[in-house]
Amino acid sequence: MKINRQARSDAKALLRACRADGLLDEARVRDAVSRVIAAKPRGYAAVLTHFSRLVKVDIDRRTAVVESATTLTPEMTSEIGSNLATRHGAGLQLSFRVVPELIGGLRVRVGSNIYDGSVAGRLAALSEKF
Repeated sequence: MKINRQARSDAKALLRACRADGLLDEARVRDAVSRVIAAKPRGYAAVLTHFSRLVKVDIDRRTAVVESATTLTPEMTSEIGSNLATRHGAGLQLSFRVVPELIGGLRVRVGSNIYDGSVAGRLAALSEKF
């Protein structure tokens, strides 16, 4: 479905209206969607389609996955969380996973950004150079 300029603009306005203190508020998103469905303005399907894409991108941008080769101590997890919050802003949802294939170090994914400081990542980069 091709989305016209007006639908994109309306979806962005809806997204801005759903923010509270710079973060997306789930209750406001649900209320906005229900109001648009109830009113059924012209092109509302396109507006809701683009709005759902914008919400997904915002959620992905506020989600961080930290992978490590071993279990991290609580001090390390809190330090990583505070460093990521400083870099990417407050409201970041963190999840920690143990991936033994990393051999050592960390791999952090925030939205579409990947920060790879793992031994496996360095070995892969080294093998590409040769």
